[in-house]
Amino acid sequence: MSDPVVRRATPDDADAVAALEAEALGRDAWSPGLVAAGVSGEVPTVTYLVAEVDGVLAGYAVGSVAGDLAELQRIAVGAGHRRRGLASVLLEALVDLARDGGADRLLLEVREDNHGAAAFYAARGFTEIDRRRRYYRDGATAVVLLREIA
Repeated sequence: MSDPVVRRATPDDADAVAALEAEALGRDAWSPGLVAAGVSGEVPTVTYLVAEVDGVLAGYAVGSVAGDLAELQRIAVGAGHRRRGLASVLLEALVDLARDGGADRLLLEVREDNHGAAAFYAARGFTEIDRRRRYYRDGATAVVLLREIA
């Protein structure tokens, strides 16, 4: 595997990002139309980043920056590319984007029962600041995490 290339998504990436979204998030996935609007820049403050490996779109991250606060809205890596550091590369690219946009904090929500993701974020400096009960469609709780990025 060659080193991943991380770049801003373009409208040409919409179908591949929507497919990864559906694969990774199932019934909580955003619609292809919403993904297309996001990658084309129609959603204010939102940026999609994609990671390519050997010319294949292998993962993506979605972030929003508004003033001093940024939010990681999505991050996903295709099944055939997991456990190779792509999520870390995407997360750090999003941190850089947020910092460059003036943010000094990055927030995200993770399912309470997603222990792997919780450990991933804890290892990268995120701490729990709140919980949102019944946040997901199936009634699961979201854990709100924060990382200082200044």
